Amino acid sequence: MLKSRLIFTLLLDAGYYNLSRNFRLQRVGDLKWVQENYDFDSIARSIDELVVLNVAKAATSDIDALAAQVRRLGEQCFMPIAAGGGIRSLANAQTLFQAGADKLVLNSPYFEDPELVRELVRTYGAQSIVASLDFRLLEDGTRRVYCRGGTRDTGLKLEQAIKLVQEVGTGELYLTSMDRDGTGDGYDLESLSMASQLASVPVIASGGAGNYAHFVEALRSRAVNAVSTANLFNFMGDGLRDARNEMLQDGISLTLWMPF
Repeated sequence: MLKSRLIFTLLLDAGYYNLSRNFRLQRVGDLKWVQENYDFDSIARSIDELVVLNVAKAATSDIDALAAQVRRLGEQCFMPIAAGGGIRSLANAQTLFQAGADKLVLNSPYFEDPELVRELVRTYGAQSIVASLDFRLLEDGTRRVYCRGGTRDTGLKLEQAIKLVQEVGTGELYLTSMDRDGTGDGYDLESLSMASQLASVPVIASGGAGNYAHFVEALRSRAVNAVSTANLFNFMGDGLRDARNEMLQDGISLTLWMPF
């Protein structure tokens, strides 16, 4: 049985990390600022995986900058790092892996260049590829998937997109509710439950976490295998350490790779 995972996501834009609410960004500070103002060592000891996403509009030109951030973060973190945003070639992927990334997070290529994804899966294995799907709940009750940072409608329902990315190849699904993103109102459990019934790979919940109870709620629903947050203010410092301790006390099966 897979252990549950607690994941922290950093959103990078032109060298600065950001808060996000409904996919609207607010600049917070660069990596030095984050390290100086928050106990980053505590964060690194409290999570199972770190995701770094380049959310810049011109992300395709920033692979080297993303790789540099991955390399610096890897010097402080001993957990796996997944990196994404702007990957448009095998060379881009190689740059990130050489910088220390353990996985690639892909979004737009699934809809714009699926052959690239297939090539990455053939080269590195499906276990190294995470499919990121950003979705919004429409008034008619359907869930529509968007790419390019939530700016382009793929024309696919969430159900269709899940089928597509699994056919193309992926080791995990990273599902983000654009409606819940940054709200702190909790995950979209109904959508996650639907997705888990269609998924043959682990599902990561993203978008909406405001406190540790939201992590517990999502993991107890058995709809997901991992929970992620990009909420810098709620979960940095001691926030993630305290959340992990509370999750363990509530009986969530997390890997005990260090004492808490």
